[in-house]
Amino acid sequence: MFAIDLTEDAQLRPLDPWHAEEFLANLDRAREHISPWVGPSFVATDLDGARHVLQRYADRWARDGGGIWGIWLSDRLVGGVLLVSFDAATGVCEAGCWLEPAAEGRGLVTRAVGRIIDWALVERGLHRVEWRTNAGNVRSIAVARRLGMRRDGVLREVLSRPGGRVDLEVWSVLAPEWRARREGTAAGDG
Repeated sequence: MFAIDLTEDAQLRPLDPWHAEEFLANLDRAREHISPWVGPSFVATDLDGARHVLQRYADRWARDGGGIWGIWLSDRLVGGVLLVSFDAATGVCEAGCWLEPAAEGRGLVTRAVGRIIDWALVERGLHRVEWRTNAGNVRSIAVARRLGMRRDGVLREVLSRPGGRVDLEVWSVLAPEWRARREGTAAGDG
């Protein structure tokens, strides 16, 4: 097992099916907060459902098609990050996140997403990381901006949610932009 320090008291670690109880407890604390923003298939309501979500991502990881990692704050699972999709052949993946309210405002999601972007673009050699978010999710859009992503556009009324259809914003960062950001230069400056 590995753990990557995000802060003095927070770590990014693999989130495996055997973490289903911790994951369900985290979802229970976060449910109302994240339900408007994530797909209903992610927000499990029982232990079998939580295990199923984590197994689905474990299977994606085994197929090199995605993955999920937890954010632990003082050894308590408070959220996580995921590669919703990962396609080495096309060089494109999609990143996502969730976090319970008590852990907000510490920069944990930005640090954790930055780590998986770095892995995808630098270590694995992909070309593009996408960030898709409900257009009303200002916290998610702020993360995309902090990570240096650019807004590609809006898919109008593409998501069906209780209360009606909503727009989906697509943000992305390309490998040359990410590398330039890591090196402290603007993309194309050399």
